[in-house]
Amino acid sequence: MARRPASDPTTRHPSQLLALAIGAIYTLIGILGFLVTGFENFAAETNKTLLGFEINPLHNIVHLAIGLAGLALWRRLDTAKTYGWLLAAGYGLAFLYGLFAAGNSDINFLSLNGPDNGLHLVSAVAGLAIALWPAQRTARRGGLADRGA
Repeated sequence: MARRPASDPTTRHPSQLLALAIGAIYTLIGILGFLVTGFENFAAETNKTLLGFEINPLHNIVHLAIGLAGLALWRRLDTAKTYGWLLAAGYGLAFLYGLFAAGNSDINFLSLNGPDNGLHLVSAVAGLAIALWPAQRTARRGGLADRGA
């Protein structure tokens, strides 16, 4: 069976697939979050959790925005890598913010808890993986690689 060239639109880089998966998961979490929180206490600690992660309506909107961005940017390698950088920076900052905000109702407008902080760190690392995964160079049959040039 012949390999598809890298320029073939059906060939997907692992960065693209990871961006798609993260985008789909965060979109789903954002939607399900509203089933838990409704729209009350929009930007306050709620003590309401989804799978152990504390959420509020603003937090749900952030999840939706991140998820929809992943769904919009995964199709091309360059935009998937941009999404990776956005995840790394955004969730890196969210992790740092969460270290101070979790348990402090005066500044915890996203209703974060300890598990959220762990997930934010993992999401930042996943963003780095998307952004920094080396691009694969594939030689086409009959191209320069086969001619010894």
